[in-house]
Amino acid sequence: MKKLNEFLDYSFKIGENIHLDVRTILIIIFIMLLTNWLLKLVRKIVNSKLDEQNKGKFRSVFSFIKYFIYTLVLIVALESSGIKMSVLLAGSAALLVGIGLGLQTLFQDIISGIFILVDRSLQVDDIVEVDGKVGRIFEIKLRTSRAVTIDDRVLIIPNHKFMTHSLYNWTQNGNVTTESVEVGVAYGTDVEKVKEILLKIAEEHPMITKAKKPDVLFWEFAESSMRFKLLFVIRDSFTRNKIKSDIRFAIEKAFREHEIRIPFPQRDVHIFNPKNQE
Repeated sequence: MKKLNEFLDYSFKIGENIHLDVRTILIIIFIMLLTNWLLKLVRKIVNSKLDEQNKGKFRSVFSFIKYFIYTLVLIVALESSGIKMSVLLAGSAALLVGIGLGLQTLFQDIISGIFILVDRSLQVDDIVEVDGKVGRIFEIKLRTSRAVTIDDRVLIIPNHKFMTHSLYNWTQNGNVTTESVEVGVAYGTDVEKVKEILLKIAEEHPMITKAKKPDVLFWEFAESSMRFKLLFVIRDSFTRNKIKSDIRFAIEKAFREHEIRIPFPQRDVHIFNPKNQE
């Protein structure tokens, strides 16, 4: 028993005024294991009361809260064991400031991730535009969100960008979006015929919804053409570029068949030669 007590009282010198004995180490290990067991119990109880959609969100938030609790419990355990954390922190002030500055963006991402998960401002399958890049969200984590772009590349987005930058969520108000294609025709063209052709092309496209009829706007009298805008509604915004391409192909073909000219800017260039003046 005496040898056991001597072993438990054996201390390690960490700093000039900080000593840590074996007994304290074992107590801290026991407290951390107990904390780990309690956290698992809480997670199990809460998970049993959540649906599948909210379970993923809770896991992400809980992972952050778990490490925060571990840190807090460790500090309390060391303080209760007679180790003054204020002395330890004061001696490491410069190091902690450097670490804090380095982790500033990391914590910003994590806090932003918690807000996103809680207020549901972003969800899986949402189509978003960030910094000019468009992608469909397929995974939301605590620090980053992942999206697949139109050209099948994975876009990793730090979560703080959703809170500090302008975010265009194409599907926030539903799965359907209104798209448009502009085209110009030469002056003198029958505008009613142009409208008829454009509406027919939109109505015949299989990926344009029939719930809301397409529309044609006489957009402007431009410098070298009369410009029209074809408006139509689609259910999958992620395919908008493909649908717009199909519409443009069909417009070019239909205009060619009906001899409707799509003009382009032209300039007359006059070359002045001083020798001709002599």
